Amino acid sequence: MGTEMVMVHEVPFPPQIITASKPLSLLGQGITDIEIHFLQVKFTAIGVYLDPSDVKTHLVNWKGKTGKDLADDDDFFDALASAEMEKVIRVVVIKEIKGAQYGVQLENTVRDRLAAEDKYEEEEETELEKVVGFFQSKYFKANSIITYHFSAKDGICEIGFETEGKEEEKLKVENANVVGMMQRWYLSGSRGVSPSTIVSLADELSTLLT
Repeated sequence: MGTEMVMVHEVPFPPQIITASKPLSLLGQGITDIEIHFLQVKFTAIGVYLDPSDVKTHLVNWKGKTGKDLADDDDFFDALASAEMEKVIRVVVIKEIKGAQYGVQLENTVRDRLAAEDKYEEEEETELEKVVGFFQSKYFKANSIITYHFSAKDGICEIGFETEGKEEEKLKVENANVVGMMQRWYLSGSRGVSPSTIVSLADELSTLLT
């Protein structure tokens, strides 16, 4: 694959990210938008990176489905989030926002969904507080980058934060329930935070599975 950047709503994304174990390809892209002072504004651009061969191995049951079939199928996205395969979600800030605001959105979604599944105990609360604390003091300037690197098997996520003029900061999240629900914040079909990313991912994965 070439090195030319892929533009996602005027934000450049690398077509591949090389992790310690393998290269992952940009297979889904989109944006989030949010209401601020009663105006809808673009908040972030999103890229989802996966290994195409992993997709073919773990999601073979959906072979032959159209992109629309997959986009409308929450079971498909649940299988994607649950699949034991490496994933990277790269989030680039378009509209400046306080890290605390982003952290509260993540916290509320993860906590409420875990509680609904009766999986929100003291360990999850402690780990989620750690994640919120990581974002709390940060200011998300335009073009800041948040990276979620989900390991294949051990329920671990490394969160990275890069912003202009500062070294990347990282946080390791090791509670499998919290990590799984953080994935689902971006990858849960009709409940995902970015519908445009879900549609893009469904179209690309449909083509891969054909």
